[in-house]
Amino acid sequence: MEKEKSYWLSYDLGVGGNYEKLYGWLDDHNAVPCGESVAFFKYPYEGENPDEQLKEDLLRSLELRAGNKLYLIRLSGDGQAVGNFIYGKRNAAPWIGYGTQSQSGMDK
Repeated sequence: MEKEKSYWLSYDLGVGGNYEKLYGWLDDHNAVPCGESVAFFKYPYEGENPDEQLKEDLLRSLELRAGNKLYLIRLSGDGQAVGNFIYGKRNAAPWIGYGTQSQSGMDK
């Protein structure tokens, strides 16, 4: 029996990224935009581990390269929002240093 699980996908393929393939995949899955570079969709799956099935589907369908990022957000079994990079990694936050937090400790 086929089930569905809800996901949000945050994506950054850079200036030369293949957005056409990503947009085609999102369109095929009836995704809706949720702001800049974020989409919501329901992913159909059979069996166990829909997160892994989705990851394999996306990575197989897209032409990703160094510097691309895909971050997947979903609700865990206890209703908590969880997320992780399924491709790429986190960069330093551009807002670091703009807040009111003071440095503590000694630089070494």
